[in-house]
Order: sequence, then C-alpha cells, then structure tokens
Amino acid sequence: MTTPEQPQLYLISPPEFELSRFPDVLATVLDRHEVACVRLDLASRDEDRLSRAADALREVTHARDVALVINDHWMLAERLGLDGVHLTSGARSVREARKALGADAIVGSFCGGSRHNGISAGEAGADYVSFGPVRASSLGDGAHAEAELFEWWSEMIEIPVVAEGALDAASITSLRPVTDFFGIGEEIWAADDPAKALASLLAG
Repeated sequence: MTTPEQPQLYLISPPEFELSRFPDVLATVLDRHEVACVRLDLASRDEDRLSRAADALREVTHARDVALVINDHWMLAERLGLDGVHLTSGARSVREARKALGADAIVGSFCGGSRHNGISAGEAGADYVSFGPVRASSLGDGAHAEAELFEWWSEMIEIPVVAEGALDAASITSLRPVTDFFGIGEEIWAADDPAKALASLLAG
C-alpha cells in the first residue's frame, strides 16, 4: 500500500493523571494539532475511575471530532459510548471485541515487535496494529520493533500500522515513510507545555 507522507497522530494518555487537570491539557493539544485518535491508557483497573476518566475525555475528543478508544476494557467501551478498544492480549481478544462491538467500532491490537502477531490480529479483524517500542530501552526485556518490520508491513500489508513507544525526533523522521500513525504519549505529557513538546518532536 502507499503510506501517507505524513502519518496521523494517535495520542496515548498517561497511565495516571489528575481528572481535574488532564482533560484541559488534552484539549489544548487537540486544539493545536490535528489528531486522529486518543487512547485512554490508565494503569488503574478500578471501573469507577476508568468510567469517570472516559466520560471526561470523551467530552473533549468528541467535541473535536476525534475518536476515543480505551485500553483493553472493551465492555466499558460499549457501555460508555466510546469509539472502540485497543487490545494488548492477542488475536483471540480481537475476535471477541469485534463480535461484541460490531463492525463500526475501532478495534486495534498491540503486537510488540512480532510480524506473526500482527498478521494474526489483522486476520482476526483488527482495524490497525501497533508495533513498539521503536527503540531499545531499559524497560521490560529491552526488545523493540525494528525499522525493517515497519518497512515490510507498509509494503506487504494493507492494515494501518501504528509506531509507538520510545519515539524521539530521529525515529519519527526515519519511520515517517513507513507508518500510518505515530502513537505518542509519555514523550510529551511530562513537559510543561505538551502541545509545544509535540510540535518539537514532530519537527525533528
């Protein structure tokens, strides 16, 4: 497939945030940048906490015609009127979520650095797959998605691909021709001005 010259932006929330503050921060970023999708990626598994956060972010995103998906909790996605779910547990979950949420919902799948997992998720009905982190780090086992994986995917597979995790200006520049979305989260939220930090990251 022909990948767009300029990949779209896919923002990932911090794993923890102040509900009284973060929606306004997110709104500022969305007002200053064209964003395709936001992912609620809280570390909490508390249903009330997740629901309140989802409600607050939905108000911000839907007012700007930006999709909102939630990490893994596809039953909450349906109940709260979100646009879909981002799954981290493989192709079987993709099938379950697709069956539950229907054809119009967004169902994405994180596949680490595995070509096989990406293909399996696509065959199961994923709307997109994400690979990452894109650089080696001290987190986890240090494994990362190689640039060659994105090159192969963009040439051979029609399903959109997201590059996420440990992005910096250099990796964004190198992956720009071979990815459809950049999943950006922790790279900007710690900054005093996340919208400005995002602009700097994208400017290279």
